[in-house]
Amino acid sequence: QVQLVESGGGLVQAGGSLRLSCAASGGTFSSYRMGWFRQAPGKEREYVGAILWNPTSTYYADSVKGRFTISRDNAKNTAYLQMNRLKPEDTAVYYCAADARPFGPLSSATSFGFWGQGTQVTVSS
Repeated sequence: QVQLVESGGGLVQAGGSLRLSCAASGGTFSSYRMGWFRQAPGKEREYVGAILWNPTSTYYADSVKGRFTISRDNAKNTAYLQMNRLKPEDTAVYYCAADARPFGPLSSATSFGFWGQGTQVTVSS
């Protein structure tokens, strides 16, 4: 069973950047596909993007495509979410998720069995 801990959230002005980290422990990190989701107050959890076991295989929601970049360092058991050109509507709690199963749509939270506690990202206008 893998444990996930996010870090790197904070307050940033619109147009700024943040990099979130997701440190994994307790499992074979390289065997997990990783997802990033976010949840704003009063809204449902929203898919942000995902990365497969192959670090070059990344996928993004249309709302963040071209602004956010997901990467992973299997040697460090860590996944990253680089967020550039942030907008106030990006304000949310960001969660990383992991699963070793090779099936299920990446955009669905039900495809991921392990979750971090979340980190708050607030973008001011």
